Amino acid sequence: MLKGKTALVTGSTSGIGLGIALSLARQGANIVLNGFGDAEGPKSEVAAAGAAQGIRVGYHGADMSKPAEIEAMMAHVAAEFGACDILVNNAGIQHVAPVENFPVERWDAIIAINLTSAFHTTRLALPAMKARGWGRILNIASVHGLVASAEKSAYVAAKHGIVGFTKAVALEAATSGVTVNAICPGWVLTPLVQKQVDARAAAAGISNEDAKKQLLAEKQPSLQFTTPEQLGELSVFLCSDAAANVRGQAWSLDGGWTAQ
Repeated sequence: MLKGKTALVTGSTSGIGLGIALSLARQGANIVLNGFGDAEGPKSEVAAAGAAQGIRVGYHGADMSKPAEIEAMMAHVAAEFGACDILVNNAGIQHVAPVENFPVERWDAIIAINLTSAFHTTRLALPAMKARGWGRILNIASVHGLVASAEKSAYVAAKHGIVGFTKAVALEAATSGVTVNAICPGWVLTPLVQKQVDARAAAAGISNEDAKKQLLAEKQPSLQFTTPEQLGELSVFLCSDAAANVRGQAWSLDGGWTAQ
């Protein structure tokens, strides 16, 4: 379905971003990965997923808190792949603390990576998408783009900002072939969430499995983690012709969290 398209997925060397990259690769999209840590393993995994479609896989290690590195990454995608047809803004970090104790540098980093980076990638990708008459921008927000949790002020502020940014850009692109939407996952067992599970288990002196159950029971009525694979398949739908008039939506995949 996406053969000949190129997708840039930020923060895609693990977790949600990698799940989305794998799903897009299976549909024939060339993939440019981005993130810290080992890149060769994820690149091989994505290449294998898209092998039947003959896809190409690239990587750029831009630090998403640095505008100059983001600009270099976008230029790299254009030079090596010809175009960025699908932009998935997924990069994110987290820090948990009461607002009066929240480290200023952590606030700044969360806003820069979780929110401002999406502004930079979008402003650089959108003109060429409009000129070609087709594009998909998917902003991976969070259930915390719609509701709040205590001690996550920076993350909640950034994710609410991403939802608002999505709506604004969707309106600006409304008469073009470019759609802009947000995906709002509930609990997904990513490395970020696993750290919260580990901290809960240590603080309460309980097993990791019991800590997972407690975490889910507090917020997610399904008592099941949303998976990167499910988020990948939703991304495929939002890139399809069937979703050509889905614009400016914040699509929850949260096990009923925001239905409460």
